[in-house]
Parts: sequence; C-alpha cells; structure tokens
Amino acid sequence: MRRNLVALAGAALALVMATNAVEAQVLFWANQAVPVEEAQKMRDNVLKNFPGGADFQPQDPGPFITRIQAEEQAGSGTIGVVGALHGDLASFTKDWIDLSDIDLGAVKPSPAFMQLGKLGTSEQKYLPWMQANYVMVANKQALQYLPQGADINDLTYDQLIDWAKAMAEKTGSPKFGFPAGPKGLKHRFFQGFLLPAYTGSEVSKFRSADAATAWGKFKELWQYTNPASTNYDFMQEPLLTGDVWVAFDHIARLGTAFNQKPDDFVAFPAPKGPKGRAFMPVLAGLAIPKWAPDVAKAKELVKYMMQPEQQVATLLATTFFPVTDAALPADLPAAARALGPAVTAQTSSPDALPALLPVGLGDKGGQFNQVYIDTFERIVLNNEDIKTVLDSEADTLRQIMIDTKAPCWLPDADSNGQPCPVE
Repeated sequence: MRRNLVALAGAALALVMATNAVEAQVLFWANQAVPVEEAQKMRDNVLKNFPGGADFQPQDPGPFITRIQAEEQAGSGTIGVVGALHGDLASFTKDWIDLSDIDLGAVKPSPAFMQLGKLGTSEQKYLPWMQANYVMVANKQALQYLPQGADINDLTYDQLIDWAKAMAEKTGSPKFGFPAGPKGLKHRFFQGFLLPAYTGSEVSKFRSADAATAWGKFKELWQYTNPASTNYDFMQEPLLTGDVWVAFDHIARLGTAFNQKPDDFVAFPAPKGPKGRAFMPVLAGLAIPKWAPDVAKAKELVKYMMQPEQQVATLLATTFFPVTDAALPADLPAAARALGPAVTAQTSSPDALPALLPVGLGDKGGQFNQVYIDTFERIVLNNEDIKTVLDSEADTLRQIMIDTKAPCWLPDADSNGQPCPVE
C-alpha cells in the first residue's frame, strides 16, 4: 500500500508539472490548419523551435468563435495568439492589442497586407500570417500569341482579350478557359478581380457605368472562351488535356497541372484595369487579445511566425503562401515553385488593389455570391442588356446589405458602421 501511495503521489506531481508546462506555453488559437495532418505539421515542423513552446489548437468555426466570445465577455482567458482569416479578425477589432512595436528586422511583409492588418484603425491590429490567392496560368504554347509589347506579368484586360482572340484565330478554336461550372469559383473573379479593377469597388459601384464597362469587357473575352467552360469547376483538368491554354483559378485548383507537367505551364498575376490590379487574397493574420496572459511571450510567437523559416514551413504544412519576401527553397513541389512567385508578384505589385472576401454577411453569403453568378449568366450567357441587369440585380444586392447590416469592406470606402450602400 505504501508503494502504491508513493506511486500515486508521484503521478499527481507529474500531472501538476505537465499541467504547469502546458500553461507556460502560449496558447495559439486558430481556425486554420484544422485538418489533423496539417495541425500536426504545424506542431512538429513550424512551432517546434519556438522557445518555451506553443500549444497550437486549431478549431472549426463554431468552437473557435465561441471561445473568443467567452473570454471577451469575461475580460480574461488563456488565449495568447489568435490565427484567423481577415474577416474573422475584423469581427473582434476592438479586442486586439496594437502590434506595431514588434520589430521584424529584415522581414518585409506585403505593404498592402500590413495596411489591411490595421482593420481601419491607426493601430496594427494583426500582422499578416499567410495567404492563398487566385492567379492566371498559361500553357507555354500560348506565349507566342501574346500581343506585341505585352508583358505577361503586367497585362491589362484589353491585352488579355487581344491574346485570347489571337489564340482562337491562329489555332482555330478558343483557348481561354474560365471556371464557370456549377462548383467553379466564378463569383470570386467578378467580386475580387474584374469589377474592382474597373470600379475600385466590390459592392457600392455594382451598377455604375464603370461596372457596365467591366461586364462589356468580359462579354468580349467570352467570345474567345472555350464554351465547355460552363462545365469547368477546376481549371487544372482542361489545362492538362490541352483544351485550355490560358486560365484563371484558385491556386489550390491549379496545382495538379504544375505537379504533373511542371515544364508545360507558367503562372502570372491577374490583369489590371483602370483602377489597378485588383485581386482577392485569402489572407490570414495573427492577433493578440487584450486579455492575453503573457503579452510579451505572445508577441515573441507572432514575431517567430513571421520569420522566413517559419513562413516556408507554414507553406509546406498548409499550402498557404508567405506574406513576406521569404525566399522559397528550390526543393519545393513544382506547383509551389511556380505559383508562389505569381502570388508574390500580384500582392506586391505597385498597383495592387486588394478586394477582400465578403465580411459580415452571416448566413446570407450564398445569396450575395448568387447575385454575381446571376449577373454573369444574364449578361454573358443570356445576352440580356447590361444596364437593365445591373439595375435589377442591384436591388437584390442592396436588400442583402440592409438585411445583414454589413458595413463596407475593402476596396469600398468605409461606411461608418452603416450597411454598405449600393449606389
């Protein structure tokens, strides 16, 4: 019995010591890298060398938000660092401390992303952590048909149209491809690329004359688009078959093409319009709650995650790309080697115009997306009058903004907490 009591006492002491060790770590609360394999890579490869340790706990959306709300209401808690998408962090702007005093040394984050991290305030509410994005891809056979004087890394929409026209005329069939299938991300192109490039807006200028111009340009491009595009959900497939030579899509839906035929394709930034090179970043950031138990240690973890080694390790763990100028190693998978520079060129472009994913729409996000899908189908596929369609769909969009009370997000002008207007 005595031996048993000693053993129990030892076990209890070990438990207390283990508990204290866990408590000494920085609790890294995230809604990214949730899949078990990604989460383990974050712990084993990204965070393994952080002094003192970090307790990485990725969560699904419900538990992630609930814990933050509970600690917010209590005014205290154990979360040290929060890692989440821009829209999620924007929902708790007042709860994050200013991170502008973190010295990143030689690390250079994207200026556009640093600005987004201020969340409309004068403080650095979060530091950009990692990004995914949408880019353009071309089969190298298509490069011979580029318009004279055109730079593939600095294209305009007019040049893209001329390129698609030349390919169609010289090869005898349309070679531009677009993810217009049932599960394609076509709405993101209209929301984050085409319309902001011509209007500087994602919502407010939806029915403007500039928006009508943008839709007219896309109708022109559609003439030289493979008609099978209405069935394409992932552009990597028609790129691999050769049915499409130039395409737009999310990087996650292009990777297989590069991994299978790395020498056949080149990735490049989206075109620019009159208002700039609009793009829709899937941006995650790192924030520290005002109630964090050890702010100094939490800041050390944020700084650690921004270093080149951790930025590259995060890419390997999650397929999200660096937000800094971190050099990518030569032994990366072919898709990462090809897509990474295009993502960086797009986000660091001097005319970069980030157009964020919708914020504050709640369960009406699907209805919001449907407005852009319906507009595309009516104008481009059904050949309805552009102005008539925009006037009609603007009414639906306006009601969604009123019902959700969602304020404007970038690139639209601040609506001072009021529902984003549809002019």
